[in-house]
Amino acid sequence: MSNAVETGSAAQRGADMEPVQLGIGLNAVIVSVKDKVPFVLTVPQKVPDELSGLPSGPFDPRVHRTFELGLRAFVEEQTALHIGHVEQLYTFGDRDRYSLARVGEPHMVSVGYLALTRQTPESERLLARQGARWRPWYDFFPWEDWRGGQPKMLEEIIHPSMETFTKAPDDDAKTYHELSRKDRYQLAFGVGSLKWDEERVLDRYELLYGSGLMREALRDKQPTALERGTLPDLGEGLAHDHRRILATALSRLRAKLKYRPVVFELMPPEFTLTDLQQTVEAISGRHIHKQNFRRLVETGQLVEQTGRTSTATGGRPAALYRFRRDILKERPAPGLRVSLL
Repeated sequence: MSNAVETGSAAQRGADMEPVQLGIGLNAVIVSVKDKVPFVLTVPQKVPDELSGLPSGPFDPRVHRTFELGLRAFVEEQTALHIGHVEQLYTFGDRDRYSLARVGEPHMVSVGYLALTRQTPESERLLARQGARWRPWYDFFPWEDWRGGQPKMLEEIIHPSMETFTKAPDDDAKTYHELSRKDRYQLAFGVGSLKWDEERVLDRYELLYGSGLMREALRDKQPTALERGTLPDLGEGLAHDHRRILATALSRLRAKLKYRPVVFELMPPEFTLTDLQQTVEAISGRHIHKQNFRRLVETGQLVEQTGRTSTATGGRPAALYRFRRDILKERPAPGLRVSLL
């Protein structure tokens, strides 16, 4: 029994076309934050010289009762980790998404999931044995980290390249709800009177790919900047379309910070408010005003003091807090609606 399915009728395909075979894949974006750095878990691929990718595998209904159980099985097999809460992201099915597809193989449609976890010494040992690695996610999206101000590559590489892209013939405007390339560029990158929106990670990635600036476009045999000169260094790539899946996860997580207390999935049971702020900043890629953040967290009753203090910073003892779980019963959307500077 195969997990591939045929699609399309004979009338639609034409008498001389073979049925299309579809396979279902499962991908996991597993995120953690340590020492103010956001990480994503990557695993080596089975094909020699292929880039590392996200934990993934094919769904087989003979073995997996549900997609989520199949995903958990692949994660445990490839990383030795037992993940907690996971949520479904999106279904990825573009024609050229699987870069190593061979003639006759089914087209893989992948269901992406997001999981949040914490790094521990034991998990590090398990990962090392499996060949899995925590990788800083800004290695893949260096233009997304604004904690030290606007990244230089935006001004030096991306904006000039995108200006050139927006001046080219705009035949694909109708595909994007009548928005022109220029409009999409300005919205995604906060150009002109618009502000940078940290949630538009996927929009920015899609524009950079569509403009031919990403190495994935070269791999996928799409028109690239090499036809106009050189291909710029815009972060590290991942296998197949895994950088697109990661961009989708980053967009989702940055948005959810504001209406769900997901950040506490990344925190230890007890933490200082500085630890909490630095974790939010690491995920959002933006600096947050310290006093505003503390006022918002405390007045929003998201945390409560434990009565203990920490001297880990080497300075004055800092109060330790924990997530106040009763907030989940009191408010439908207890997120961190912080002002990002």
